[in-house]
Amino acid sequence: MLARWLRLWFGFSDPVDRGTYLRHGLGLTALKYTIDALLVWQFTGKFWTPFHYLSPLNNTRLALLQGAPPWLLPLMLVIALPFLWIGVSMTMRRAVDAGLSPGLALLFFLPGVNLLLMLLLCLPDSKRYAPGTAAPEHLVATKERFQSAMLGVAASLAITLLSVAVAVYLRRRYSAGLFLGVPFTIGYISSYIYNYRVDRAPGQSITLALGSVTIAAGAMVVFALEGLICIGMALPLAWIVAWPGAVLGRIMARRATFASTGAGMALLTPLLLGVEPRAAPPPHEVVTVVDIAAPPEVVWRHVVTFPELPPPTERLFRAGVAAPLRARIEGHGVGAVRYCDFTTGSFVEPITAWEENRLLAFDITAQAPPMEELSPYRNVHPPHLDGYFRATHGEFRLTPLPGGRTRLEGRTAYVVDMFPQVYWTVPARSIVTAIHERVLHHIQTLAEEEGTR
Repeated sequence: MLARWLRLWFGFSDPVDRGTYLRHGLGLTALKYTIDALLVWQFTGKFWTPFHYLSPLNNTRLALLQGAPPWLLPLMLVIALPFLWIGVSMTMRRAVDAGLSPGLALLFFLPGVNLLLMLLLCLPDSKRYAPGTAAPEHLVATKERFQSAMLGVAASLAITLLSVAVAVYLRRRYSAGLFLGVPFTIGYISSYIYNYRVDRAPGQSITLALGSVTIAAGAMVVFALEGLICIGMALPLAWIVAWPGAVLGRIMARRATFASTGAGMALLTPLLLGVEPRAAPPPHEVVTVVDIAAPPEVVWRHVVTFPELPPPTERLFRAGVAAPLRARIEGHGVGAVRYCDFTTGSFVEPITAWEENRLLAFDITAQAPPMEELSPYRNVHPPHLDGYFRATHGEFRLTPLPGGRTRLEGRTAYVVDMFPQVYWTVPARSIVTAIHERVLHHIQTLAEEEGTR
């Protein structure tokens, strides 16, 4: 009995009629819910209701797992992988058994949609062919090709979820292994599985690899692990890295001498992420200068504190990047604390240098999230918003110019603790520059209006 069930769950040969699909679907769903609920109860003392279980939001799980061991979420993701594979495999065979396209199995990767798909596939009866005939050859060929592709996509998702769990939620790192190793491995494993039994065209293998990367990125958004902005910035890099992985995977699949170990190489990436050393991020600085038609003593007053800025109209801020709103200060001179309020919260800035009408310098000891991620869900807070972009120091320098004018210079030092530094520093520099320009031009407007009066 167990052997037959295992063949039914994990294989691709046994047909799945609507009765089998319904019974095993309900039974496996109940089993998965029981395992997760017992783990949450054991390590957090909280009851995981069926509503929590069916929620696609990772934030819901994180709220329930507060106070749990850091390895519990990665463990739950690992436990979910065989259930994910069973669902995809049986959904594809149920669609074929009903005379539908096996491509419907792709919808199983979409939380919420997969539940509706499972219910609908329980309705149609099995497709029967006339005696002495079989399914059309094109349908058989499509099924075989799609089986290989689905295996590749499923393996890619497994590698992605496991790697993100280890690197981001366990190690708290956005490292080289995550941004280079994972896309390369996705390209490799999807192409390797696709070509393992049948030598397929290189173009198909590369297309599958790029599609697998895109599906994995989409799953990150759907499960509320990441937002659209950062996924959109990371996806071009992932496509580039996945390309050579697809080429290598196809070569390895065509060499029978590597057949026994080729697929297992994909497991090296999550293992290496668990032991990858951490390097200190290098510092960066942005300097912005504006000339103001007002004397330094007027400009100084609006540097130390300034009133509400008008609502941001720049595309960058409207997309969710934190925009400065106002500045306020408690105290006077060195030791005072300045607060710069943004749309996402406040930056806390203890004053370290106070040379009136010449220099205001401060450290940044606490800061708000750098952005609000675009997502189909509300209140999504991916881990990369917590400390991976850190402003560390700021300065305003005032230089008197002829004709009662002032040159105002804004400086911000920051670090980006995400690999590759060269890649992520470009949008970080653009964000800091946009913030500088918004603040300095506001100070310029206020000072010149006062100077005119």
